Amino acid sequence: MIKILFICHGNICRSPMAEFVLKDMVEKLNIKDDFLIESAATSSEEIWGGQGNPIYPPAKEMLRKHGIGNTPYTNYSGKRARQITKSDYDRYDYLLCADSANIRNVTRITGADVEDKIKLMLDIPTKTGRSIADPWYTGDFVSTYEDVRYACVNLLKYLGYETDGLDSR
Repeated sequence: MIKILFICHGNICRSPMAEFVLKDMVEKLNIKDDFLIESAATSSEEIWGGQGNPIYPPAKEMLRKHGIGNTPYTNYSGKRARQITKSDYDRYDYLLCADSANIRNVTRITGADVEDKIKLMLDIPTKTGRSIADPWYTGDFVSTYEDVRYACVNLLKYLGYETDGLDSR
């Protein structure tokens, strides 16, 4: 099983979008049993009294617009923000961050990346150094969705999966 943790600052926009976009893809390709796909935050800003906030409404709208969330596997209604923990480093094969600040904050929490697991989402398969812009600040959820989708397709290709069965949404 390939274990993937998508990470952004608050776990309400970019990382949950990536989590559910990839879940949608692996379900459509009939390979969901090959994966554990989750998401987390580097900060605790979206977690109050021990409970995380749900996915930010415009991020939910982007998922809904692309038909994601209609199956039990892709249903994001119960998704709540959570902060990454030190033990997540050992639990996951890939810790994929939306931006370089996330990478710095993840290594502060998990320690040194001795197994080369922590990467930018857009650095697979080839290191680009490019971040996925935070739509919380830009307001551009369309570009964020497109970058997330691009990252997920490239991740599947990198892992050796055929992605021709995915539509071009």
